[in-house]
This record gives sequence, structure tokens and C-alpha cells, in this order.
Amino acid sequence: MTQFDHVLQDVDKRCREEGIPMLGSKKAEFLAELVEIAQPSLIVECGTAIGYSGLWTASKLKAAGKGRIITVEINPQRAHEAQENFARAGVSHLVDSRIGDAKEVLKTIDEPVDFLLLDNNYDNYFPCFQAIESRLTNGATIVADNVGIGAEGMADYLEHVRSHYESQIHWFEIDLPWVKRDAMEVTVYRKKAT
Repeated sequence: MTQFDHVLQDVDKRCREEGIPMLGSKKAEFLAELVEIAQPSLIVECGTAIGYSGLWTASKLKAAGKGRIITVEINPQRAHEAQENFARAGVSHLVDSRIGDAKEVLKTIDEPVDFLLLDNNYDNYFPCFQAIESRLTNGATIVADNVGIGAEGMADYLEHVRSHYESQIHWFEIDLPWVKRDAMEVTVYRKKAT
């Protein structure tokens, strides 16, 4: 087992024991596949927690030899722990970890964004999308987590992407202590013709 695998295993265990939000392996594997297909130059992640999904996506960027992640976490303690986990796993050079409210932090990003992961407070999904929309590349992949358990809280976001873009819901049977079934919404962003 590699050092990276050890760190991922540690993070998984800690999330389960302490109820720290994470994707779980089935959704994480799906996310990693999407990253592999998209080959993004820049991933923006809203909601780092202690780095579980960031580790999965960073491993795909490392394997591809290109791309990086800007990840945003509102809780400074969790963000610092995530930074330590990225360093222990040997992927910290691929991760720009920022602390603050994602919808405000995203306004400071001025680079093109190829891949967006929304995994923070549900009512912040649409404000985050709006904050970064002008930097999304044509054909960018947007992944929203917790669409099964949090649909009501992110209703404005879901209504918007489903009525404007190619968007699909993907359901998963998962084995987390706090939820057994959940979904992710995958949207392909297309710029409006001018």
C-alpha cells in the first residue's frame, strides 16, 4: 500500500468516526472517473472538509501529469487538517487550499475553470455557481454532491442547471454512517451564444 493510500484510508476512517462530511468510496470513484475523462487544467472545489474528495481528484491530476485544484473550506481548522493530509499524501503541490465563504472566495479566481465540485452548504450551491460562472470554460463539468439528501436546500441551483444545461442525476447506494443512498448531479456547462 502506498503512502497516498494510507492517507486516504486514515481520512476515510476519521470522517466515519467523527461524522465529517465526505463522499464515500462509490461517489469518490465516480468523481475520479469524471476528472479522468475531463482532463481539467483547473478544478474548483467548494467544501474541502479534511480533504477526502480533494485526495481523489488530486490523484487523477497527478496521474495525468497536468492540472491543479483550488479548494475552499470555511472552517480554518478543517482546512489546515486538509492541507496536512495533502502534504502527507504527496499531492500538496497540486492543491491551492483557501479559507473562507466559497461564494466570496470564488469571486477572486480569475483563471478559466474546467471543473467545479459543489459540496458545501446546500443553500450556497447557486451563489457559488453564480460567483464562478463567468470563468467556467465552454463544456466545463459541474458536479453537485448530496442531490438526494439535500435537493430541497439547493432547489434554486437544480432548477437553474436542469432548465439551462445538459444535466443528469446519478444515484448511489452508499455505506456512510449517516446516509445509505444519495445522488450527484453532473452538468455540462455551455456558454450562451451571443
